[in-house]
Amino acid sequence: MTSILGIDNGLTVTKAVIFDVSGQQIAVARRRVPQLLPEPHHVERDMEGLWRATAEAIAEAIQLSGRPASDIVAVAATAHGDGLYLLDHENRPLGNGILSLDGRAGAICAACADRADAALKLTGQIPPACSPAALLAWVRDNEPDRFAQIGTILACKDWLRFCLTGSLGTDRTEASTAFTDVQTQDYTLDALQLFDLENIAHALPDIAGSAEIIGHITAGAAGLTGLVEGTPVAAGLHDVTASALGIGGHKTGVVAIVAGTYSINEVVSDAPNTDPHWLCRNAILPGQWNNMALSPASAANYDWFIETLCQAELAAATASGQSIHAALAIEINAALLKPTSLIFHPYLFGSPYGPQASASFIGLRGWHNRGDMLRAVLEGIVFNHRTHVDALRAGFPVQEARLTGGVARNPAFAQMFADILGMTVTTSQTEEAAAWGAALCAGAAVGLYASPLADPRDMALLGQTYTPDPARSAAYEKRFQLYNKITQALAPLWPEIEALVP
Repeated sequence: MTSILGIDNGLTVTKAVIFDVSGQQIAVARRRVPQLLPEPHHVERDMEGLWRATAEAIAEAIQLSGRPASDIVAVAATAHGDGLYLLDHENRPLGNGILSLDGRAGAICAACADRADAALKLTGQIPPACSPAALLAWVRDNEPDRFAQIGTILACKDWLRFCLTGSLGTDRTEASTAFTDVQTQDYTLDALQLFDLENIAHALPDIAGSAEIIGHITAGAAGLTGLVEGTPVAAGLHDVTASALGIGGHKTGVVAIVAGTYSINEVVSDAPNTDPHWLCRNAILPGQWNNMALSPASAANYDWFIETLCQAELAAATASGQSIHAALAIEINAALLKPTSLIFHPYLFGSPYGPQASASFIGLRGWHNRGDMLRAVLEGIVFNHRTHVDALRAGFPVQEARLTGGVARNPAFAQMFADILGMTVTTSQTEEAAAWGAALCAGAAVGLYASPLADPRDMALLGQTYTPDPARSAAYEKRFQLYNKITQALAPLWPEIEALVP
């Protein structure tokens, strides 16, 4: 039976998911990939370790499927965008991969603030600290020997593609993270010159379409993964775009929301529209743009709370095979039934306001319990998404929202999105949206679908729609305005708070 393999590598887990051509998930396997934190603001991973973990996940998924690997007719990968994965001139990893949670280049971005307008006009974005442009400038200034050895500049999924096929390159969605002209959607030397990086133009990988076959499984990769040598591999795509594609949200008029490690909010447009509040990057199809308003300030805050303050419950749930989320939902639902003064700013790992912003509980009192705090955390996450969605709604016509992310499976959380955004929100039953987005590209590459956007599933049957309750929306509006006032009041103090730690 014909099937497709989608690989999805996030910031902590790499996944291999096998689908049939109708989009039905057949098997999934996961491996955790350790993050390395050698210094403050440095977030890295071992590139060879990532490949080994991914190969193991692929092999397990094939085993779990109960089907021969020859059923898999195409493969594509998606992974976290931005960050930096370098190869030397012998195509060997040049140091660890740098993840998009990395903030080491914050000072570089601050020092280049006078170039922000030029970068926005030329590339469609003001480079964040995790941008390949900022990170390459940091390597140039701090690790000159490493910089001199750069042979190829890759993104995470492009490293996995190389391991699978031996083919070096990237796709159009990933290429636009730093060095493309927002008008032509192709590389421009001017973008490199903005960061004084023109001398490594040779290291930029060739650009292919996301649904273009760029190589085939090598004998070495087949031996490690169990895939059949010669299986076609498509270029794949940036995971932000893949997630939207996987839930039917990669199209005009829809804001696709991913509540994951990052607060991701994106709208497709038929013309470039640049603004400091979002990144205007290449969409999957030429002549379309994917406008992404994002920050590392979403469900990772909820995960941190559980791992830090619910350790006993987490251990018990893990031991019994139960869901920690189901256990905590009882406390959260009880908290939602009563008024609260508690407000949370979800800036544990980053914010829309720069790397110096920090998280905070405001209005915390002795009578508040853990459920009240969890409610505030979830509310703060949605408030941060609304900050980004409001910016996009000011620039693009948006009629509906599509929501994905593990925590979005909680109906109370999904309803909170509808009430706070004041618009209809549809969740998707697609459990592995990004992997399915990659699989759509793989399927289109070998002719199973007319294009990556030709999802064979009936999306109306796969989603649940939540409509805003007017009374709750009004109450949340009042809280959101206070949330913003507190943000503005704290902003001048964040640098002083940061300075307390040498």
